[in-house]
Amino acid sequence: MNSITLMRGLGYAGLLPFGFFAAGVWVFDDFLQSLCYQGFVIYSLVILSFLAGSLWGSAIGVTGVAKLQRLLVSNGIAVFAAMAVLTAQLLVAAVLLMLGHLAVLWYERNTGDVDNWYGRLRTQLTLLATAMHVVYVAGTIASNGA
Repeated sequence: MNSITLMRGLGYAGLLPFGFFAAGVWVFDDFLQSLCYQGFVIYSLVILSFLAGSLWGSAIGVTGVAKLQRLLVSNGIAVFAAMAVLTAQLLVAAVLLMLGHLAVLWYERNTGDVDNWYGRLRTQLTLLATAMHVVYVAGTIASNGA
């Protein structure tokens, strides 16, 4: 198996917890539903932090002002993700984390990081993760009667 195949497989496998937790808020009750509410937000935080870290790591190959910007964006996204969860409001946190995922994609697209197979993969994964955030938010609203 080559590294591209492995990275694609891991990327799509990384969507499975999003899908499980998002579906869980719709189909489970009580304890399991509560785990899905919290699990989704925690998992989204972990993945967004991972993406912020990948920006940090990719700064090695960049020079000058672009390097400084990438490092600042990386740190800003990580802090934003933590602050989103610190709202202690799962619905608010999920929406903010979704925006964070989209912000990382926007940044990557605007710095030329999407002109290859990895960029296309990142776009696909982010759009699917965003869709699962929408499913989660809708399920949370439906379950709470808000």
